[in-house]
Amino acid sequence: MLTLSNAQLSLLRSRLNDEQHEIEQRLESNEHYGLASSLRDDTGELSPIDNHPGDLATELYDREKDVALLEQEDLHLIRISAALEAMDNGTYGICKTCGEPIPFERLDAVPDTLFCIDHAPRQQLSHNRPVEELFLDPPFGRSSMDQQSSYNGFDGEDAWQIVEQWGNSDSPAYSENRDVSDYDHVGIEAYENDGFVESIESFLATDITGRHVSVIRNREYTDYMNNGEGDHGLESNEETDR
Repeated sequence: MLTLSNAQLSLLRSRLNDEQHEIEQRLESNEHYGLASSLRDDTGELSPIDNHPGDLATELYDREKDVALLEQEDLHLIRISAALEAMDNGTYGICKTCGEPIPFERLDAVPDTLFCIDHAPRQQLSHNRPVEELFLDPPFGRSSMDQQSSYNGFDGEDAWQIVEQWGNSDSPAYSENRDVSDYDHVGIEAYENDGFVESIESFLATDITGRHVSVIRNREYTDYMNNGEGDHGLESNEETDR
Protein backbone atom coordinates (compact mmCIF):
# COMPACT_ATOMS: atom_id res chain seq x y z
CA MET A 1 0.00 0.00 0.00
CA LEU A 2 1.49 3.30 -1.10
CA THR A 3 1.87 6.02 1.52
CA LEU A 4 3.04 9.60 1.29
CA SER A 5 6.24 10.56 3.03
CA ASN A 6 6.33 13.57 5.33
CA ALA A 7 8.39 15.46 2.77
CA GLN A 8 5.85 14.76 0.02
CA LEU A 9 2.94 15.70 2.27
CA SER A 10 4.66 18.91 3.30
CA LEU A 11 5.37 19.81 -0.33
CA LEU A 12 1.75 19.26 -1.35
CA ARG A 13 0.42 21.22 1.64
CA SER A 14 2.69 24.13 0.76
CA ARG A 15 1.45 24.12 -2.83
CA LEU A 16 -2.18 24.04 -1.73
CA ASN A 17 -1.63 26.96 0.66
CA ASP A 18 0.11 28.95 -2.08
CA GLU A 19 -2.73 28.29 -4.55
CA GLN A 20 -5.33 29.23 -1.96
CA HIS A 21 -3.55 32.49 -1.14
CA GLU A 22 -3.06 33.32 -4.81
CA ILE A 23 -6.76 32.84 -5.62
CA GLU A 24 -7.89 34.89 -2.63
CA GLN A 25 -5.50 37.71 -3.58
CA ARG A 26 -6.71 37.64 -7.19
CA LEU A 27 -10.36 37.82 -6.16
CA GLU A 28 -9.67 40.68 -3.79
CA SER A 29 -7.65 42.69 -6.30
CA ASN A 30 -10.19 42.46 -9.13
CA GLU A 31 -13.24 42.78 -6.85
CA HIS A 32 -14.39 39.24 -7.60
CA TYR A 33 -14.03 39.75 -11.35
CA GLY A 34 -15.95 43.02 -11.19
CA LEU A 35 -19.05 41.44 -9.68
CA ALA A 36 -18.75 43.63 -6.60
CA SER A 37 -20.39 46.40 -8.63
CA SER A 38 -23.64 46.35 -10.58
CA LEU A 39 -23.93 46.24 -14.34
CA ARG A 40 -25.24 49.81 -14.29
CA ASP A 41 -22.06 51.00 -12.54
CA ASP A 42 -19.94 49.23 -15.19
CA THR A 43 -21.63 51.09 -18.03
CA GLY A 44 -21.34 54.47 -16.33
CA GLU A 45 -24.92 55.31 -17.25
CA LEU A 46 -28.02 56.00 -15.19
CA SER A 47 -29.65 53.14 -17.04
CA PRO A 48 -27.91 50.09 -18.56
CA ILE A 49 -30.09 50.52 -21.66
CA ASP A 50 -29.03 53.31 -24.02
CA ASN A 51 -29.32 54.03 -27.71
CA HIS A 52 -26.97 51.21 -28.68
CA PRO A 53 -28.20 47.73 -27.67
CA GLY A 54 -24.90 46.31 -28.95
CA ASP A 55 -23.07 48.07 -26.12
CA LEU A 56 -25.32 46.43 -23.55
CA ALA A 57 -24.79 43.05 -25.23
CA THR A 58 -21.04 43.46 -24.81
CA GLU A 59 -21.44 44.33 -21.14
CA LEU A 60 -23.75 41.37 -20.62
CA TYR A 61 -21.30 39.01 -22.31
CA ASP A 62 -18.47 40.26 -20.11
CA ARG A 63 -20.64 39.87 -17.01
CA GLU A 64 -21.54 36.28 -17.93
CA LYS A 65 -17.85 35.54 -18.48
CA ASP A 66 -16.98 37.04 -15.09
CA VAL A 67 -19.65 34.91 -13.39
CA ALA A 68 -18.19 31.76 -14.97
CA LEU A 69 -14.65 32.70 -13.92
CA LEU A 70 -15.78 33.46 -10.37
CA GLU A 71 -17.61 30.12 -10.11
CA GLN A 72 -14.46 28.35 -11.28
CA GLU A 73 -12.35 30.12 -8.66
CA ASP A 74 -14.89 29.36 -5.90
CA LEU A 75 -14.91 25.70 -6.89
CA HIS A 76 -11.11 25.62 -6.80
CA LEU A 77 -11.12 27.11 -3.30
CA ILE A 78 -13.63 24.50 -2.13
CA ARG A 79 -11.45 21.71 -3.52
CA ILE A 80 -8.35 23.15 -1.84
CA SER A 81 -10.12 23.48 1.51
CA ALA A 82 -11.35 19.88 1.27
CA ALA A 83 -7.82 18.66 0.48
CA LEU A 84 -6.31 20.58 3.43
CA GLU A 85 -8.99 19.19 5.72
CA ALA A 86 -8.19 15.67 4.50
CA MET A 87 -4.55 16.29 5.34
CA ASP A 88 -5.50 17.31 8.86
CA ASN A 89 -7.60 14.19 9.52
CA GLY A 90 -5.17 11.79 7.83
CA THR A 91 -7.31 10.76 4.85
CA TYR A 92 -5.44 12.70 2.19
CA GLY A 93 -4.05 10.54 -0.61
CA ILE A 94 -6.81 7.92 -0.28
CA CYS A 95 -9.53 7.81 -2.95
CA LYS A 96 -12.91 8.66 -1.45
CA THR A 97 -14.65 6.23 -3.81
CA CYS A 98 -12.59 3.04 -3.80
CA GLY A 99 -10.35 3.60 -0.77
CA GLU A 100 -7.20 2.86 -2.76
CA PRO A 101 -4.06 5.04 -2.46
CA ILE A 102 -3.71 7.85 -4.98
CA PRO A 103 -0.26 7.79 -6.65
CA PHE A 104 2.00 10.69 -5.77
CA GLU A 105 2.40 11.50 -9.47
CA ARG A 106 -1.32 12.28 -9.68
CA LEU A 107 -1.28 14.29 -6.46
CA ASP A 108 1.74 16.19 -7.73
CA ALA A 109 -0.18 17.10 -10.90
CA VAL A 110 -3.52 17.79 -9.16
CA PRO A 111 -2.81 18.37 -5.46
CA ASP A 112 -6.41 19.26 -4.60
CA THR A 113 -7.85 15.93 -5.82
CA LEU A 114 -9.46 13.44 -3.44
CA PHE A 115 -10.05 10.75 -6.07
CA CYS A 116 -7.94 8.36 -8.06
CA ILE A 117 -7.90 8.80 -11.81
CA ASP A 118 -10.45 6.00 -12.36
CA HIS A 119 -13.04 7.66 -10.11
CA ALA A 120 -12.38 11.33 -10.84
CA PRO A 121 -15.75 13.13 -11.08
CA ARG A 122 -14.48 15.18 -14.01
CA GLN A 123 -14.40 12.00 -16.12
CA GLN A 124 -18.17 11.62 -15.76
CA LEU A 125 -19.42 13.52 -18.76
CA SER A 126 -22.68 15.36 -18.26
CA HIS A 127 -25.49 14.59 -20.68
CA ASN A 128 -27.35 17.76 -19.77
CA ARG A 129 -27.90 19.88 -22.85
CA PRO A 130 -29.08 23.49 -23.21
CA VAL A 131 -32.85 23.73 -23.40
CA GLU A 132 -32.49 25.73 -26.62
CA GLU A 133 -31.45 22.54 -28.43
CA LEU A 134 -34.99 21.22 -28.02
CA PHE A 135 -36.08 23.98 -30.38
CA LEU A 136 -33.07 23.85 -32.71
CA ASP A 137 -33.39 20.12 -33.39
CA PRO A 138 -33.50 19.37 -36.30
CA PRO A 139 -31.03 21.90 -37.77
CA PHE A 140 -32.62 25.27 -38.56
CA GLY A 141 -35.23 24.59 -35.90
CA ARG A 142 -38.78 23.85 -36.83
CA SER A 143 -38.39 25.62 -40.16
CA SER A 144 -36.45 22.71 -41.69
CA MET A 145 -38.90 20.63 -43.71
CA ASP A 146 -36.45 18.20 -45.35
CA GLN A 147 -37.66 15.33 -43.21
CA GLN A 148 -41.23 15.73 -44.47
CA SER A 149 -41.51 13.97 -47.82
CA SER A 150 -44.84 15.67 -48.55
CA TYR A 151 -43.29 19.16 -48.41
CA ASN A 152 -41.35 20.53 -51.37
CA GLY A 153 -41.43 24.27 -50.74
CA PHE A 154 -39.14 26.97 -49.44
CA ASP A 155 -38.01 26.34 -45.85
CA GLY A 156 -35.50 27.58 -43.28
CA GLU A 157 -32.60 25.67 -44.80
CA ASP A 158 -33.24 27.27 -48.20
CA ALA A 159 -33.25 30.70 -46.55
CA TRP A 160 -29.90 29.98 -44.91
CA GLN A 161 -28.38 28.79 -48.20
CA ILE A 162 -29.26 32.12 -49.82
CA VAL A 163 -27.70 34.10 -46.96
CA GLU A 164 -24.69 31.78 -46.84
CA GLN A 165 -23.82 32.60 -50.45
CA TRP A 166 -22.68 36.03 -49.26
CA GLY A 167 -20.05 34.40 -47.08
CA ASN A 168 -19.53 33.06 -43.58
CA SER A 169 -16.65 32.16 -41.29
CA ASP A 170 -16.52 28.49 -42.31
CA SER A 171 -13.62 27.01 -44.23
CA PRO A 172 -13.36 23.76 -46.23
CA ALA A 173 -11.71 22.20 -43.17
CA TYR A 174 -14.89 22.72 -41.10
CA SER A 175 -17.44 21.75 -43.74
CA GLU A 176 -19.82 18.90 -42.98
CA ASN A 177 -18.95 17.56 -46.43
CA ARG A 178 -15.60 15.78 -46.07
CA ASP A 179 -14.93 15.96 -49.84
CA VAL A 180 -14.98 19.75 -50.03
CA SER A 181 -11.79 21.19 -51.54
CA ASP A 182 -12.80 24.81 -52.23
CA TYR A 183 -14.99 27.57 -50.81
CA ASP A 184 -17.60 27.31 -53.57
CA HIS A 185 -18.88 24.05 -52.11
CA VAL A 186 -18.37 24.65 -48.40
CA GLY A 187 -22.02 25.46 -47.71
CA ILE A 188 -24.69 23.08 -46.51
CA GLU A 189 -25.86 20.92 -49.43
CA ALA A 190 -23.84 23.12 -51.79
CA TYR A 191 -24.31 20.57 -54.58
CA GLU A 192 -28.08 20.80 -54.31
CA ASN A 193 -29.88 21.83 -57.51
CA ASP A 194 -30.84 25.50 -57.40
CA GLY A 195 -34.36 26.17 -58.66
CA PHE A 196 -35.07 22.66 -59.90
CA VAL A 197 -35.30 19.13 -58.55
CA GLU A 198 -34.18 16.92 -61.43
CA SER A 199 -31.33 17.94 -63.72
CA ILE A 200 -33.50 17.56 -66.83
CA GLU A 201 -35.81 20.32 -65.56
CA SER A 202 -33.03 22.89 -65.93
CA PHE A 203 -32.65 22.59 -69.71
CA LEU A 204 -36.09 21.54 -70.98
CA ALA A 205 -38.37 24.42 -72.00
CA THR A 206 -41.87 24.73 -73.48
CA ASP A 207 -43.90 27.49 -75.06
CA ILE A 208 -46.97 29.04 -73.45
CA THR A 209 -49.16 26.19 -74.71
CA GLY A 210 -46.90 23.52 -73.25
CA ARG A 211 -46.91 21.64 -76.54
CA HIS A 212 -43.60 22.71 -78.08
CA VAL A 213 -40.67 21.29 -76.11
CA SER A 214 -37.13 22.52 -76.72
CA VAL A 215 -33.74 21.80 -75.19
CA ILE A 216 -31.46 24.55 -73.91
CA ARG A 217 -27.88 23.35 -74.11
CA ASN A 218 -26.52 24.76 -70.87
CA ARG A 219 -24.00 23.33 -68.41
CA GLU A 220 -26.56 21.05 -66.76
CA TYR A 221 -27.46 19.70 -70.20
CA THR A 222 -23.80 18.94 -70.98
CA ASP A 223 -23.30 17.16 -67.66
CA TYR A 224 -26.53 15.25 -68.19
CA MET A 225 -25.47 13.98 -71.60
CA ASN A 226 -21.88 13.24 -70.55
CA ASN A 227 -23.21 11.03 -67.77
CA GLY A 228 -25.08 8.96 -70.34
CA GLU A 229 -28.50 9.92 -69.05
CA GLY A 230 -29.82 11.27 -72.39
CA ASP A 231 -29.98 10.46 -76.10
CA HIS A 232 -29.00 13.07 -78.70
CA GLY A 233 -31.19 11.35 -81.24
CA LEU A 234 -34.33 12.46 -79.41
CA GLU A 235 -33.54 16.16 -79.90
CA SER A 236 -35.35 18.19 -82.54
CA ASN A 237 -33.90 20.75 -84.95
CA GLU A 238 -35.63 23.62 -83.14
CA GLU A 239 -33.62 23.29 -79.98
CA THR A 240 -31.71 26.33 -78.80
CA ASP A 241 -28.23 26.81 -77.40
CA ARG A 242 -27.40 28.88 -74.30
